[in-house]
Amino acid sequence: MTVLSPAPLPVHRARLSFWAGVAIALTAVNLRTAVTGFAPLQEIIGADLGYGVALAGLLGTAPAAAFGVFGILAPVVTRRFGLERTATAALALTAVSLVLRAVSPSPLALVLSTVLALAGIGAANVVVVPLVKAWFAHRLALWTSFYLILMQTGQFVAPLLAVPVAEAASWRLSVGLWAAPAALAALVWLVLTAKLPTDHHAPVATIAGDARPRLRRSSTAWGLTILFAMVGLSNYAIITWVPSVLTDAGGSTSLGGSMVGLYSAWGVLAALVVPQVATRMENPFAVVVACAAFLVLGYVGLAVSPLDGTVVWVCALGVGVSTFPLCMALINRRTRSPQSASAVSGFVQGIGYGVACVGPVGLGLLREATGSWTTPLVVLAATTVPGVAAGWFACRPRYVEDSRSA
Repeated sequence: MTVLSPAPLPVHRARLSFWAGVAIALTAVNLRTAVTGFAPLQEIIGADLGYGVALAGLLGTAPAAAFGVFGILAPVVTRRFGLERTATAALALTAVSLVLRAVSPSPLALVLSTVLALAGIGAANVVVVPLVKAWFAHRLALWTSFYLILMQTGQFVAPLLAVPVAEAASWRLSVGLWAAPAALAALVWLVLTAKLPTDHHAPVATIAGDARPRLRRSSTAWGLTILFAMVGLSNYAIITWVPSVLTDAGGSTSLGGSMVGLYSAWGVLAALVVPQVATRMENPFAVVVACAAFLVLGYVGLAVSPLDGTVVWVCALGVGVSTFPLCMALINRRTRSPQSASAVSGFVQGIGYGVACVGPVGLGLLREATGSWTTPLVVLAATTVPGVAAGWFACRPRYVEDSRSA
């Protein structure tokens, strides 16, 4: 009688899944540190390298623009090389570019290295979503919450360390230290990629064939894109201009900074709660409507009485942008495969970030033209209308692949 030993595949798969989870976690930590860890040092770096407000403004708008451009390009790379290899290259590019930024001898070198770093992060933004679907499809809500919380953590920690490290050592060390976690993430992805079977990296065209989503004909994909664009526009506008709204009304600079911190804190709670809700509701459109109501409340409150009830208005805005984690969860919920999720993620984030980067500049110009923040805040409140309309299509329980007009 022959005794068959247990097949080793499940154990091997479990081991690979563990390391994929580690790699996703490390990737998430790196998705914002190069941006938020740089912003507080702009004045110090500008004084050292000899550039002024104009270039500082360009560097400030570069993240959203780069995320948009390279978000669109990332799925092209994943179709050829696979998700894990793309993640490896993206994080490696980020790590090398952050080192180059830290040793930049001139403003030009600083700009070029910053763009390269943001290119890597833009690609990582896109691939982390389908990677969650590929490795943890049975726990989408848990892992979506997990990586978003880690992303928010990196977003918090980087600016808190930026100035103290720069004062204790130098701005170059403060900027360059974030290359280490990016390099570690790239290394884990590289090792994992080497252990995967060859057919795991088969091009998407071979795997998905004619089932690939026709994104430009999909109302679901367009709904996600417009919803993401509107929440992105609000997010960048709030971070950029709420301190100015408060100081122009007579508030202190410290008040503006603390309110941005309070606003950002809500992102952690949203990352924890919203993906769970999105996966339990067949149609989470009610979440979109509720978030729109909170945004309107916050914008109207700031326009009418910025210094009375400031905490309430800022908390309302923090709750209102919870459609960001909703979009991230729905990209996986409204696609059938990791390959389709990659294509939709690039489409949504590419266009969405492209629109979002216009917000801070456009609203600043509107403030200059009108002489007050009332009109810009009314415009921001009005963006909830296309957001709600788009949310109706994004939240319907349909897969992007199912029809040409899904």
